[in-house]
Amino acid sequence: MTKVYLVALDSSVRAPEVLARAVTLAQGTGAKLVLLRAVGLPSDLPVEAYAMSPDDVIGVVEQRAKTELADLAKNIPAGVVYETVVTIGGPWQSICETASRVAAELIILGSHGYSGLDKLLGTTASRVVNHADRSVLVVR
Repeated sequence: MTKVYLVALDSSVRAPEVLARAVTLAQGTGAKLVLLRAVGLPSDLPVEAYAMSPDDVIGVVEQRAKTELADLAKNIPAGVVYETVVTIGGPWQSICETASRVAAELIILGSHGYSGLDKLLGTTASRVVNHADRSVLVVR
């Protein structure tokens, strides 16, 4: 059975470093990578979003996340098996739920974000470490 590593990626400048670390691990172990982007509705939606239906707004946000993951995935070398997944919801919950759903042996994510909520409530990384039922590698 092939190992699976869940790689939680966001739109930060650190995402390529997190992916590079995951690729190195996958190359050494033969693991499949599941690249995850968990998105919620941003608090700073563009004005035109307020005229859209909720489904349309979610579709736009989801498509942007898929495009960003595809751009990051362009740097994955041939021979490394991967798939991309976009979920709508709170990041740490989505990461933990997806890891369970895909039977990931390891969750790989960046050390922290700096959004206003992260500063107030604690980082996504710390919440994943505290709530995940499997090993977590936090990339600094």
